[in-house]
Amino acid sequence: MALVARVSTRRVFSRHLHSPFPSRLSPHAFIPLPSLSSPRLSARNRAVAACLSSSAPAVIDAHTAGRWKPMCLYHTQGKCTKMDDALHLAKFSHDFMVDLKATTGSLNKLRPQNLDYLLVLDLEGRVEILEFPVLMIDAKNMDFIDSFHRFVRPAVMSEQRIKEYIEGKYGKLGVDRVWHDTAIPFKDVLHEFELWMKKHHLWVKEQGGLLNRAAFVTCGNWDLKTKIPEQCKVSKIKTPPYFMEWINLKDIYLNFYKRRATGMMTMMRELEIPMLGSHHLGIDDTKNIARVLQRMLADGVILQITAKRSSSAPGDVKFLFTNRIR
Repeated sequence: MALVARVSTRRVFSRHLHSPFPSRLSPHAFIPLPSLSSPRLSARNRAVAACLSSSAPAVIDAHTAGRWKPMCLYHTQGKCTKMDDALHLAKFSHDFMVDLKATTGSLNKLRPQNLDYLLVLDLEGRVEILEFPVLMIDAKNMDFIDSFHRFVRPAVMSEQRIKEYIEGKYGKLGVDRVWHDTAIPFKDVLHEFELWMKKHHLWVKEQGGLLNRAAFVTCGNWDLKTKIPEQCKVSKIKTPPYFMEWINLKDIYLNFYKRRATGMMTMMRELEIPMLGSHHLGIDDTKNIARVLQRMLADGVILQITAKRSSSAPGDVKFLFTNRIR
């Protein structure tokens, strides 16, 4: 059975995150801890120590305690300046492949798909979008290809409200400093995302703006049915055509395994996939959804679009599965 530990590092970092002056203790700092192999530490305390060694709380599997590392959230946005810092590299991962590597044995039941690439997306932010993470998975062999990750600065909220909002959302995860350092407006996020898609030949604006043999994969309909159109309206832009259809993994799961899963955590529990990282940190949730997706591909699932938005009436969405999560 996996040993689970949830420890907030907020108390450790709170006095340093908003300081305008350099500090010896920052989200990139190294905090000395007792050895994880010390006989004086119980199994539970070893997991706790492992959590305290990261910049965010983590759910650690007993078999990987002491080896799993959280992603550097500057690196995921192309802004890490500590790639030559040995302590930083020892503390933070800079490689998604560590957690998303598909093994040769998992390809035995893999079936041909009508798509080449799967873009796993899990937005964060209820009032406005705060985080926009995407992981690109090869549908033919389940390999991780690339990632796109940006923190998003709200368009209409006051600075005081933003501070309170981020404190409540990311402060408890100990990553509010990274958010304030890197967040950019939603319009800029979409511009950079489109450049990223062009680089991977996923999208050509001049050809109608639809995805090219790729589809978004979400855990539910909320991200693309509700939140993207809401944010586009707030940001005073039209909803881009590449957001017109998607795959709701909940509906695929229901029809493939013949059992209902209301969310990512249920899927992971039923499939016995240990959670990595912090729940409700978008990039970690996206990675865990991608791991569920890889498992389902390995089990032989065939993916299909589950929902389409009407091009003539973008507010209207057609759900393509009769048996679906409502």
